[in-house]
Amino acid sequence: MKLNRIDQIAKPRFRIAVHVLVWLAQSGGVLSSAAIAAQVKTHATFLRRVMAQLIRAGIVEAKEGRDGGYYMTRCPKELTLADIYRALPEEREEDRQEELDCGEVGVQLDRHLEALMNQAEQQLIRFLGQYTLADVMDSIGIGQIGPSEELLEIKQENRLL
Repeated sequence: MKLNRIDQIAKPRFRIAVHVLVWLAQSGGVLSSAAIAAQVKTHATFLRRVMAQLIRAGIVEAKEGRDGGYYMTRCPKELTLADIYRALPEEREEDRQEELDCGEVGVQLDRHLEALMNQAEQQLIRFLGQYTLADVMDSIGIGQIGPSEELLEIKQENRLL
């Protein structure tokens, strides 16, 4: 599999999250994890991990039951790519490379590189904040529907429970 430039720069789950959210926004309804996984060509277990982060961030909610699945709670025009990026966790331990043992110089180098990467990530977040999910969808000619009135009612009912 060819390594995507997005995966080299952004968090590993960012690309999948954007794909999922574009598809959910386009559908305007509730979609099962199996349907989403088939559409974005990823394993359902991995997808559920990504979805859990999007739920925690209030971008997506889950509806239980026979007709259950996931739906967007925010309008694509109001959801920035920075919002999506910030919703995702840092790398998991198994995603990280082996630790290098380069002595004191290596420790100092790692500290400096970490500081530089933190600054780069902040610039990336500011840049992503300039674009919404709707902007991405418009740029590739995908129509957007966003959450339906029915889904907004479900969201309101869930908050009351």
